[in-house]
Amino acid sequence: MHRHLLALAGTLSVLVGLTYPAFADAIDGDWCQLDGRHMTIQGPAIVTPGGQRITGNYTRHFFSYVVPAGESGEGAAVEIQLLGEMLAHERRAGDPVVREWQRCKPGIS
Repeated sequence: MHRHLLALAGTLSVLVGLTYPAFADAIDGDWCQLDGRHMTIQGPAIVTPGGQRITGNYTRHFFSYVVPAGESGEGAAVEIQLLGEMLAHERRAGDPVVREWQRCKPGIS
């Protein structure tokens, strides 16, 4: 009986793994907003929505940087948190608005 319960538990764990989506391994990649803005994160490097290549603070599920001179919101601290494979939230210091970013569709970068 004990072996049957172990086999059942193993089968259930496999089925549960198949029914829940895998979450993104890292924040790296191309991110888009509905208004056409996009950014690219690769490790500590980012191409900002304004098109500038700068360095920020990187962990696998989080990225932060300071908006560079010449871009909207220059000097503001930006934090981006990975929430799932296709979704990240951006918060700017002093701004209560949370901006939503989606993974870009293939061919957009």
